[in-house]
Formats: sequence, structure tokens, C-alpha cells
Amino acid sequence: MIDFHIHSVFSDGELIPAEIIRRAEAIGYKALAITDHADQSNIELIIPRIVKAMKDIQPFTSVVLLPGIELTHVPPYTIPEMAKEARRLGAKIVIVHGETLVEPVKEGTNRMALQSDIDILAHPGLITEEEASWAAERKIYLEITSRRGHSLSNGHVASMALKHGAKLVINTDSHSPGDFISKDFAIKVLRGAGLSQVEINKVFQNMEEIVRRKA
Repeated sequence: MIDFHIHSVFSDGELIPAEIIRRAEAIGYKALAITDHADQSNIELIIPRIVKAMKDIQPFTSVVLLPGIELTHVPPYTIPEMAKEARRLGAKIVIVHGETLVEPVKEGTNRMALQSDIDILAHPGLITEEEASWAAERKIYLEITSRRGHSLSNGHVASMALKHGAKLVINTDSHSPGDFISKDFAIKVLRGAGLSQVEINKVFQNMEEIVRRKA
């Protein structure tokens, strides 16, 4: 399993990075990113700490570790500059908290995220055809998620991505130990989103592609 969307105690997760990494290693994860929630108030505090933790632990684990961040509920027009700042601070995986159905994310977030230097648009809710087309054009991955609530729009996200040629990934959006999943369960989530076996295989290829580029 590869997972690019995990939260630690640096935002609203339950575990410190070392425990996240150990638990993931124990159940067979190949790579992961810690992508804590950030806005203007904490981005400079969180990213350097994630970068340091992963740098210090990487020699002692077989899991490929990628420092990241999830820009969350920020004003849409601030996303491009915040994404640049995240890169400057050392984030290899930049996610934007998309317009999920279960939170009042400000309208326009998906649109501005897809015009920014990000890697993944997380749980983008009722993403439009135009937005899915932008994702394909800009090579930004759209997330299928196993997280309760956010997963309600998985089928719509998958259909928009397939229609417009956008690439998909599957993440857990983990906040606690029980949120980690096996690859077998990830396959079930992808099937539930309406993907064929060939399309599911492509999702995992996309994940491996990210690791090769970012590691």
C-alpha cells in the first residue's frame, strides 16, 4: 500500500510521525506522506518538523517517506502562493483539501487548487467536468478516499476523471491507527467507485509513479 494523505499530532491526527511510520511499516506499506492540515497560521511550523522527522527516520525504515502538507479551508485565492511556500519549506507532496460534500469548503477551492503547483486534489466532491479537464491538463491527481464522509463522492470523482483523462490515486486521509488500510481493502474501495480491474491497476501505477518522481 502507498498512501499520500496521513495526519499526525502536528494537526488533528492522533499519532506522532515515528508511530505512523512504524504502524504503516508493520502492515506492509511501501511509501507514505504525512500531510498535516495547514493554513497561514501554521504552515511554517509544520512542514519543517515533518521534513526533520522523515529525514531522521528514513535510514531506519524500508518505507519511502515523503514530507507533505494539506492546505485546508484557506481562502481560495491564497492557494497558489501557499503552494509555492509549501514547496519552499520542503513539502514534496502538496495536497489541497477539496470541496468535500461533508464540510463547508469555500466554493472556488477546487478551481484555484487546479491552477496551483500542487500534486493532489483531495476528496474534491462534485468536481465539475471543466475542473476534471484542468486536472488532466495540469497532471494533478484526483483523490479517491477511504475516509468516511469524504468518500461519498468517490463514484462521481472517478467518473469525471475517467471521462476527461485525469489521473486518480487512492488515499486514506488517516487520522488514527484504525484508518490505515490494506491494498486489498483499497481495491474494494476503488471497485465501489466504479473502476474496472484495468483502471484499478492504473491507480496503483499512478501511486508508484509519484513515489519515483518525489523520492
